[in-house]
Amino acid sequence: EVQLVESGGGLVQPGGSLRLSCAASGFTFSSSAMSWVRQAPGKGLEWVSSIYSHISNTYYADSVKGRFTISTDNAKNTLYLQMNSLKSEDTAVYYCAKGGGSLNGMDYWGKGTLVTVSS
Repeated sequence: EVQLVESGGGLVQPGGSLRLSCAASGFTFSSSAMSWVRQAPGKGLEWVSSIYSHISNTYYADSVKGRFTISTDNAKNTLYLQMNSLKSEDTAVYYCAKGGGSLNGMDYWGKGTLVTVSS
């Protein structure tokens, strides 16, 4: 059974940092594309970043490029999202998803972790 469990969300001030984690199980993590997707209050899903670790490729939405870094620890089957220089508009529930490309191509999703950026 595929499981994705996010952690690391919380309240942070503008300009601060957080690191999200996603513990994965039930599939071959090291050869799978993985993504982060977020949903701000009252808005739709927004793709944030994807990683294809088996070919060392990463992709970012323009809104987070230069501030967020996606990475994996294949020994721990864990996906990370390092978020720096956080802004109020980064407030959202962040979901870890298996797969990349379009949202429709992501076949498994975690339950999400809430990030609130506020002073």
